[in-house]
Amino acid sequence: MRERDDMTFPAGEYQRRLRELRDRMERRRLDAVIISDPENLFYLTDHQTTGYSFFQCLVVPLEGEPFAVTRKMEESNIIQRTWVDVTRPYSDYGDAMQMLHSSLREFGLHDKRIGYERNSYFFPAYQQDRFRGLFDTEDKLRDCFGIVEEGRITKSEHEIALMRRAAVAAEAGMKAGLEAVAPGVNENEVAAEVSRAMFAAGGEWPAVMPYITSGPRTMIGHATWEGREIQGGDHVFLEVGGCLRRYHAAIMRTAVTGGQSDSMKEAEEVMLCALEALYKLAAPGVTVSDIDRCIRDIINDNDVDAYLITRAGYSIGIAFPPSWDEGYILSIQQADPTVLVPGMTFHIIPWMWGVDGDKTCGISDTIVITEDGCESLFTLDKAMTVVE
Repeated sequence: MRERDDMTFPAGEYQRRLRELRDRMERRRLDAVIISDPENLFYLTDHQTTGYSFFQCLVVPLEGEPFAVTRKMEESNIIQRTWVDVTRPYSDYGDAMQMLHSSLREFGLHDKRIGYERNSYFFPAYQQDRFRGLFDTEDKLRDCFGIVEEGRITKSEHEIALMRRAAVAAEAGMKAGLEAVAPGVNENEVAAEVSRAMFAAGGEWPAVMPYITSGPRTMIGHATWEGREIQGGDHVFLEVGGCLRRYHAAIMRTAVTGGQSDSMKEAEEVMLCALEALYKLAAPGVTVSDIDRCIRDIINDNDVDAYLITRAGYSIGIAFPPSWDEGYILSIQQADPTVLVPGMTFHIIPWMWGVDGDKTCGISDTIVITEDGCESLFTLDKAMTVVE
């Protein structure tokens, strides 16, 4: 395996990932897999591009050299930034599915047991239908969803070190955003300060730009800045995801202007209590549902009419737009018996939806499960920022 100067990790990290993938292929009795999910491609090869809406994939045979099928323009990313030596590009006037099928035939894989990711956003149904239609029989084509994600769920020391650097960028952005909050300032100005500080601290383009909302707009799910001017007596919700080499760390904080109301004081106390309970509980051997129950019971037991409207958190790590979370791999939610193990990383979100019926606030953390507990990737004070 060749090693490029600007690859994110040493060649040995990718060799391990490829070896473990092939072990899982053997257990699933697959002769080859077609990996088209952008996050999985990056995990296996270090390949990244903003052009992932065009079909691209890595074909990994159980034995032999992996090869990439990609748009001709994107081939340079494969050649210059990954360890992959063999490419089969298609032109903008070409047929991606025909190129994939002919490449499988070229390497003697067309009549083997082949897995492909049916869940991949960027291998849409019409392409999958066309791909399957190119085979004389479909009985050896199998869904291999999760075969790469099974390796991604726990992070290596290399990955965790990178997430710590992403957390530094996120924290710099959050500090700048909180400092910018004041009556008369608008949401766009706060977002600009967050972005400037985050990128100046070494952050790269995140899978999602920061969420910045104020006043009644905090009750709109996944809304972000739209120029609203912050008023005295407002609250401002900020959620920032720092990114470095596609690895993310995310953080929520809340600012209030004109003093902290009794309702906001209680909300703050409840969220901080939930996080403290999490730090005591989260450790290898504890289940996902244990964590969800711990956070949910504390958040929902309040006198300000708020509740936890979502899951209590999600796995976080590699991400491309449209989302920075790995919740499709593992979410902190009820009735999930998955057992925590060292190396898992989560964005824990004990936020409160509907304080007094018309406010949302949040205090969150990104943690890594250690050998004997858990550790935060952030150092920023968790208390609400009060702007007098």
